[in-house]
Amino acid sequence: MKAEEELGNLLKSKKLSLSTAESCTGGGVAAAITSVAGSSEYFMGGIVAYSNDVKISLLHVSSETLEKYGAVSRETVMEMAAGAMNTLKTDCAIATSGIAGPGGGSLEKPVGTIWIAVAYKNEIVTVMQTGDNGRAKNVQNAIQNAMDLLIEILK
Repeated sequence: MKAEEELGNLLKSKKLSLSTAESCTGGGVAAAITSVAGSSEYFMGGIVAYSNDVKISLLHVSSETLEKYGAVSRETVMEMAAGAMNTLKTDCAIATSGIAGPGGGSLEKPVGTIWIAVAYKNEIVTVMQTGDNGRAKNVQNAIQNAMDLLIEILK
């Protein structure tokens, strides 16, 4: 069973709603989730927040967090996930922010660094994906890892 199908079954069985807040995955998590027939039962919507202004205005990420830690950080994706749950009124959320490549990396945050957060109830769990496998694969891995992380949390 594909991750998006397993996640959908878990959300339906637990009667939970889901939202997404995506930067580097550009709506890919939402697209995977909505590829499953019947996903409207649990998926409420997603916000693709590529710019910091959108992260601040729609997801309520604090400008202080962005200034201190940057958009690609554990702190930012945690606030993005919480913001998605709040803005879209859902039980859980998935958030992603990273450097998909091929450019944009630094010594501290090389290309392929992607932070993923999943929020459920009062808990937010994060993972950092690393390794540059090319832009498309970096994004695809992040989409898969994000869904797998929420499945793990819900089980």
